Amino acid sequence: MNAVSWPDRRRAVLFLVESLLLLGAVLTVGALRSQLEEARFDLSLLLPKAFAAVLALQFSLYYGELYDDRALRSRTEFFLRLAQSFVIATLILAVVYYVFPGARIGPLTLLLALPLCALAIVAWHSLHRWAGDRETLSDNVLIVGTGHTAQQIALEMLSRGPLGYHVVGFLGEHEAEVGRRLVNPSVVGTTADLLPLVEALKVSLIVVALEDRRGRLPVDDLLQCRLAGIKVEDAPGFFERLTGKILVTDLRPSWLVFSPGFSKPRLLRSTKRALELVVAATALVVLAPLLGLLLLLVRLDSPGPGLFRQRRVGLRGRVFDLYKLRTMRTDAEAATGPVWAATGDDPRVTRLGRVLRKLRLDELPQIINVARGEMSFVGPRPERPHFVEKLRQVIPYYDQRHTVRPGITGWAQVKFGYGSTIEDSERKLQFDLYYVKNMSLFLDLAIVLDTFKVMVLGRGAR
Repeated sequence: MNAVSWPDRRRAVLFLVESLLLLGAVLTVGALRSQLEEARFDLSLLLPKAFAAVLALQFSLYYGELYDDRALRSRTEFFLRLAQSFVIATLILAVVYYVFPGARIGPLTLLLALPLCALAIVAWHSLHRWAGDRETLSDNVLIVGTGHTAQQIALEMLSRGPLGYHVVGFLGEHEAEVGRRLVNPSVVGTTADLLPLVEALKVSLIVVALEDRRGRLPVDDLLQCRLAGIKVEDAPGFFERLTGKILVTDLRPSWLVFSPGFSKPRLLRSTKRALELVVAATALVVLAPLLGLLLLLVRLDSPGPGLFRQRRVGLRGRVFDLYKLRTMRTDAEAATGPVWAATGDDPRVTRLGRVLRKLRLDELPQIINVARGEMSFVGPRPERPHFVEKLRQVIPYYDQRHTVRPGITGWAQVKFGYGSTIEDSERKLQFDLYYVKNMSLFLDLAIVLDTFKVMVLGRGAR
């Protein structure tokens, strides 16, 4: 089962190798200082201190988005973000050393280690990007099909920067299509030309994206390629692995039936629920003073109650009351009825409401929903019944998101954000179905970490 998508696995490799390099840099400086001062090098003493320093660095680099290729538009921006991350890491370490003096590394060791760490980061990121750009280190991808699904897969590969894939072309079904330019590569042949083109273009991966396969799929040729060691993948599975979402359009029910995933073992469900109860109970006790203060501020800021209740659709289509801090005027929908959340500057939002939404503090009362079993901390965001009735009529498989408890945050929230149209809801469903299919405690942890990053950077608020 794929717990994370291919780009996320690449970032995980980037992160883990970088962690080892940073740890090695700090330990190397410590060892050299011991040699120069003719002192005994105590690895057991320095290792936990070095680990704390590396943890602060990695935290700063992660929140500085040094692991997101799409967020780094130029080399200049990379170095700017790197410098900012080092400043933040230094401030974090200053606080840590003040609170825990025993974790302190000698100032000279830290001063010498930081430039070496910066050099290691630049060298490793450059090597990682260079390797991703090399065609000799990439899979040459041949896409069988020329329709919407085939073009969308090519677009995803082209828009994501270096991924280790190089699209060599499309295969059409008719001679008239040959030579037609689609997304970037052109149609290089027909399905009848599969074997000679695989050899001529040195294809190492074939993605089958034919929209109508009845009598048109070159099964024997694909089998011959498979037996020759060439990877052959179905479009929905490859799209899922590439993007971290499921292609809803053109998705065949048989793929949902026979693909791995969508299993929710009782142990996983029980463990997740037990953890949520413990965390929710603890959070309600710890955050009670903050919630009380925010409720008071909401009431002082504008007329109306501090707590806002809204009907939402949850597990198995059951409707429940979702709790939020009120961020709009009490008459926000009096004239219009239920409407999508505005993506721009919504005049219905109060002054304090804008701040609460920006920091996501308006969602805090939903911990009550988690404690009551109506929601999880992580899952698809629950939608209002009015919109669910509309969306299930026009979006295929929309009700599948109701097979798990809705969440305060979710895969769609950290990867896409809030939606305000039917088209946005369809794109969000691609992420929601990916979560339903690959639900795990590890994926939940990754979503929680990304959620904190979204909150810190102030993104996705509406």
